[in-house]
Amino acid sequence: MSIDPVAIARTGLDVEWQRMQVIAQNLANENTTRVVGGGGYRPLRLRSGPATAFSQMVAAGAVVAEPTGTQVLGVAVDPVGYRSVHDPRHPDADRAGNVYYPAIDHAEQMALLVKTARAYEANLTVLSLAQQMTMRALDLGKA
Repeated sequence: MSIDPVAIARTGLDVEWQRMQVIAQNLANENTTRVVGGGGYRPLRLRSGPATAFSQMVAAGAVVAEPTGTQVLGVAVDPVGYRSVHDPRHPDADRAGNVYYPAIDHAEQMALLVKTARAYEANLTVLSLAQQMTMRALDLGKA
C-alpha cells in the first residue's frame, strides 16, 4: 500500500480554495438586502470530508484502503437568521422601517478565512517537501 502525499495535498488545496471562495461570497454579501431571485442573501457554508470513508478504509481491524485525501461534500445554506436595522429611507425597508440583512458574523468569517489560509499553506508545504524529497532522491540516484 502506498500513500500519495502529493495527491492528498492537492485535494486539500482544492477544498480550501473552494472554502475561501464561499467565505469571500459571504463577506461580499454581508450588507445585501436582496438577491436576483428574490428574498435576502443566505450565508453559505462549505461542507467537506474525507474522500474515502473511514469505515471503507478499515474493515474488521485491518486496513483495506489507503487514504485518498478530502473532498467537497456540498455547499449548505447556513441556518443563521437576519439582523434588523431601522432605516425607513432604504428602498427595501418594510412598513415599520426595518431593513433585514443576513446575520453574517464578520469576525467569524475572517477567523475562518485565516484558518482556511493556514490549511492551504500547510498543503502547499506538503507539495514543496514532496518535490524536495523527489529531487533529493534523484540526486542520490546519480551518485
